[in-house]
Formats: sequence, C-alpha cells, structure tokens
Amino acid sequence: MDVLVFSTSVKEPRQVSKVTTLLTKVPAIAQWNFDLEDCDNILRIVSSDLSPQYIESLLQKAGIHCQELKY
Repeated sequence: MDVLVFSTSVKEPRQVSKVTTLLTKVPAIAQWNFDLEDCDNILRIVSSDLSPQYIESLLQKAGIHCQELKY
C-alpha cells in the first residue's frame, strides 16, 4: 500500500462531501482523509496501484485544486 499526500483547495465540510462521492467510487483506494486544519488542506490517500496524477485529474475535473506533495 502507498500513501499519497496532496495539497487541496477543500476548505469546508460540504466540499469534503463532494470529494467523498468521487473517492468512494475508486476501488483502489483503501482509505482517505482530510486535514482541514493544515494550511495546505491535506488529503491523504492509502491505495494500491494508483497514480497521483489520476487523483489530481479526478479532483480537478470536479473543480477542486489538488497537487501532490513530496515528502
């Protein structure tokens, strides 16, 4: 399993709900969560065989800025 970490433009719970709909449909995602207290509004995803570019594209199509953070 890999952990992917992203900076996002998600700031409100209603935006998290919108993302929930998208992420729950991706079978390769085992777990995910937001840290809206962090200045980068972090999204962490635990998955197997999923590219960061796929997540970035998925969220950007929904109007949410998403960029992988290198750690």
